Amino acid sequence: MIDVEKIQIVNYCHKNCVPLKNIMRLPKEEAYQLAFEMAKNNEGSTAFGRFADFEKYYPERMNVDRILYNSFVSLGGKPQNEHPLSFVLQGSEYLYQWFDKGYVTKIPLMNVPSDSISFTFGDSMATLKRTGKVEMIPKQELLESVRSYEGTLEEFINNINKQYGYVEVQLWNDKYCRK
Repeated sequence: MIDVEKIQIVNYCHKNCVPLKNIMRLPKEEAYQLAFEMAKNNEGSTAFGRFADFEKYYPERMNVDRILYNSFVSLGGKPQNEHPLSFVLQGSEYLYQWFDKGYVTKIPLMNVPSDSISFTFGDSMATLKRTGKVEMIPKQELLESVRSYEGTLEEFINNINKQYGYVEVQLWNDKYCRK
């Protein structure tokens, strides 16, 4: 049986950014200005490609965040923010590279209550574009899947990653980011 106490959520942040922030929480004009500056100052970095076409990214991200928020509330979640901080379950070498090996923040999953966290298999925005929907998984359902898995935590994550790339984590309350 997998020890769920060892599961972590991991956030990646480019070294030219401030960790554990979300550009979507800024007023629209400030978000656009910051995106423009970050894209201009970090040309060639994959992490800022979405900011280079912020006219397209911004409304798509707003839509996905609204869908995630409404889904989370319908599942009994109590979000403290309209726009969650994004993490990944157990980490992702792909995302570590994508963010140019920048800052890494790890938080034990068990430190975050169910009403403050949700999960999607794969990137929520890419999934919505590809399938037209995003399925949210509550913490208890995810933990039940992990506990019933016959193998190691690494094998569980690898099996999900083969199909979805990673498990995206939405953290809806910033207080769990503080030490």
